[in-house]
Amino acid sequence: QAVFNLLIPDHAADAFCPPRLSEPSPWDMLVEWLLGGLSHWDAEHFLFISEHGYLYEHNCAFLPLYPLSLWAVARGALWPLQGLLRLRSRLLLSAVLLNSLFSVLAAAALYELGRAVLRRRRVAFLAALLFSLSPAGVFMAAAYSESMFAFLAFSAMWQLEKGQSWLSGLLFSLASGARANGLINAGFFLYSRSRRFALQLQVGSGSIWKQALSLASSAVLMSAGIFLPFALFQYYAYVRFCGPGTSLDQSIPEPLLQLARDKGYRPAATDGAKPPWCSQRVPVVYSYVQDIYWNVGFLRYFELRQVPNFLLALPVTILVLWAAWTYVRANPQHCLTLGLERHESGEEGKPRDGFCCPAAFVYVVHATALLAFGFSCMHVQVLTRFLGSSSPILYWFSAHLLQEHEPLLWSAEADNPPPGRAVLSKSSSSCGKGTPDNPVVRLLLNWPLITHLSKSILGFFLCYWLLGLILHCNFFPWT
Repeated sequence: QAVFNLLIPDHAADAFCPPRLSEPSPWDMLVEWLLGGLSHWDAEHFLFISEHGYLYEHNCAFLPLYPLSLWAVARGALWPLQGLLRLRSRLLLSAVLLNSLFSVLAAAALYELGRAVLRRRRVAFLAALLFSLSPAGVFMAAAYSESMFAFLAFSAMWQLEKGQSWLSGLLFSLASGARANGLINAGFFLYSRSRRFALQLQVGSGSIWKQALSLASSAVLMSAGIFLPFALFQYYAYVRFCGPGTSLDQSIPEPLLQLARDKGYRPAATDGAKPPWCSQRVPVVYSYVQDIYWNVGFLRYFELRQVPNFLLALPVTILVLWAAWTYVRANPQHCLTLGLERHESGEEGKPRDGFCCPAAFVYVVHATALLAFGFSCMHVQVLTRFLGSSSPILYWFSAHLLQEHEPLLWSAEADNPPPGRAVLSKSSSSCGKGTPDNPVVRLLLNWPLITHLSKSILGFFLCYWLLGLILHCNFFPWT
């Protein structure tokens, strides 16, 4: 990003850009030159919150777990650098270090989740590699909460598959403190408990009412735990912005007060009229800020001038819809019964592993629900990073297509080579040149030989990864 920042001048975007309150040292300027492109757009909000707290009302669109983590690392692990770097530089460095760690851990969690659900090691490995080249890659590296959320969400899903309900609930709860769409993850618990209860009913074991009460109470407790961080943050915002004025404006640096006056931002806990959301029956600052400051709402983005943004979201939309259609076609009865009907493990005609396995049903529903909500209610261009950090389906289905339709990946060592298709040895799959163990590298090195479908999938991942790095880091609009 440093090279692109040097070659391409920053676009003059109308984005949140608070003034710096101290003069930079030569080391600060070096950090800014090397990593400054990763602090643009929403990253400015996270860094600002980490440095100054929730000073402006619209900062409340960004949940606290990620900025708290930046603050802890900058003032803890990077404390020895305070003589060289100002706090903002240490926060930016913390963001890069943390996101690198979270991205690696998220890829590892996605791999383990894929092995548990799909039961095909190579597809799971390929999906984890594709996550490393995610079309939302720039947001995994920049000072955004996507990489943290992906790690927490994928880890929670994996622990739930292993039967570790309480650990899974803790991770899901932390995820909802990082991003608001973590609330929908409560559906995994509700479905897990509903499915267990339905299977017990069909087997006819034990007392029905006792089992129903036990499963219902655990589902309610887990769901409440997932909602708790979000609810606590809404209470904190209410106290901060709706409570009696505390003359906090006297302690706010004048440049930040001037920015509020110039831009129309509402500072916290100042004397005067309270925000309208304070008088609502259920005062939720998050939905108010999304509505007023970002114009987020049902079908609000369906305007002619937003056609380019719909085109940006088209590839990920097609992939998720294709994934859902593929799954429904392969498992019509399973989908009609919501996966609650008990099947014998040896029943013929039912795929028992791979992308179309019964265990993937809830993940397909989750991805489809996220797509429907994002397409109809959000700024549609964010769908790529929204789905790329929240659902494994984007990576599982892409890996499934590559594994099923790319001959260069059919080898004798594959988990389940496609039936009726000749498998290739390692040497033949690479035209005699030794094939790398990394299947993505193998495909890239043999680009002229791979299928058009493989080129389309890899082209989407690589082009969005590269374009995102170029455009986002220079303040151009991106996903």
